Amino acid sequence: MITFNNEVAKNLREIAVLLKNQHANYFRYQAYLNAAKTIEELPEDLRSLFEIQGIEGLIHLPTIGVGIAHLIYEYIGTGRMSRLENLQGSPDPLAMLQSIPTIGRLLAKRIRDKLHIDTLFSLEGSLHSGQLDQIQGLGDKRRQAIEDWLYKNVTERNQQLKNYKYEVGKKPKAPSVELLLNLDTEYRNKANVGKLPLITPKRFNLGNKAWLPILHTKKSDWYFTVIYSNTERAHKLDKVYDWVVIFFYNSHHQEGQHTVVTEVRGSLKDLRVVRGREDECHLYYDMLNQEI
Repeated sequence: MITFNNEVAKNLREIAVLLKNQHANYFRYQAYLNAAKTIEELPEDLRSLFEIQGIEGLIHLPTIGVGIAHLIYEYIGTGRMSRLENLQGSPDPLAMLQSIPTIGRLLAKRIRDKLHIDTLFSLEGSLHSGQLDQIQGLGDKRRQAIEDWLYKNVTERNQQLKNYKYEVGKKPKAPSVELLLNLDTEYRNKANVGKLPLITPKRFNLGNKAWLPILHTKKSDWYFTVIYSNTERAHKLDKVYDWVVIFFYNSHHQEGQHTVVTEVRGSLKDLRVVRGREDECHLYYDMLNQEI
């Protein structure tokens, strides 16, 4: 068996086990098991396949699909699978940032603390908006190295996914703000009364206790995993039980995520808001007020 393929298959099997143990839909975790089996039986290295055929070569493997191809691509580029880390309750933005050449721990902490970055996609956005230039110690050469790495591992991947030819009428759309806020309410209500399974996160858990509630559910055409934020920053700011992270993907396993928080300033103060979609939240709450 090819060593790299074995690593990928092992991670996919671990994702399947976690989903099953966390009471996720049968078809969700079975999809990862099927993908692991396909990869274990593949006669060529996934990295070589990707190098020659791009992400479509991964997508067209039996039982893989868009979302799992996305995970494989992420693993090829960074040696990490964020979906596995999220299911373990152990996302680590610092490790994610340090997976990029030229970014050490000190620079990673500066980027995270000043720009509140926790994904490669948000890092890419800060680069193009010029926000990354505000970081102390980021010279021209290092900035260029980061930009080159992001182009190869994020921009090209997004472009390939964007160019992928979906069947007519099946291209995914993002979940609505209304749906995300309703999920946020459902999760927090069920967590408060002990109606959700608890997981044992690997990070920020000195007693190794099962304390982090997790919700798996399907709404409309989307599968969701909902969990409190177990990041270093959430703990530092005492926001663990306020920040709710919603991971989602559709029947193609194409993934995304949003964080819902209690706004602390402006016209949305004290309301639950989807980060990055504040304008839509304004419209949503305006409509609610009109109905009262």
